[in-house]
Amino acid sequence: MAQKDQQVYPLAPANVHARSDVESATFQSEELRRKKKIKCFAYIAAFVVFQTIIILVFALTVMRIKTPDVKLGTVTVTTLNVGTAASPSFSMRLIAEVTVKNKNFGHYKFDQSTATFSYGGVMVGNALIPEGRAKARKTRRMTIAVDVNSTGLSGNSNLSNEISRGMLTLSSHTKLSGKVTLMKLMKKRKTAEMNCTMTINVASQSIQNLSCE
Repeated sequence: MAQKDQQVYPLAPANVHARSDVESATFQSEELRRKKKIKCFAYIAAFVVFQTIIILVFALTVMRIKTPDVKLGTVTVTTLNVGTAASPSFSMRLIAEVTVKNKNFGHYKFDQSTATFSYGGVMVGNALIPEGRAKARKTRRMTIAVDVNSTGLSGNSNLSNEISRGMLTLSSHTKLSGKVTLMKLMKKRKTAEMNCTMTINVASQSIQNLSCE
């Protein structure tokens, strides 16, 4: 009877701890993979942001096409002849340096143009500017010669006053039309315009106050 009253209890599975270790290792492995994926996505996002910044900088600097600057660099006066205040007149030859500053990362090829010189809004001379090309990020320099005279200024009272003071004021204007080419693929037409004023000292036959816009 004593043997019948004894209760038999099932033994605990021998592999409980083994299963727990396997589950823990699996969880750690999945967590490690998850962290690796997060890092991978973070690297991809950082790379995309970096590439976007590079593209924006490239677009705003290299690919941005600017209008070149055209100016008179230096002007020299030769063979100057000036009349009197009672009979005002002048004639001279000017040797001028025209500069074309190309601020782009591609060359600027411009067409033939004309530089005009005026007194009091009346043209008194002009010179041909030949077609040419300004290299990328470079300044093209050209020398022109122009004969200037007051033939069409009869009756100009201001000319008499300036001759009395020994100073003559001239202005110059030119417009260059051409194309900027980037990487032999992108072309855009740009027109560069120049407006300059200068004062000629009759006594010293020199240019003073040369200013260009």
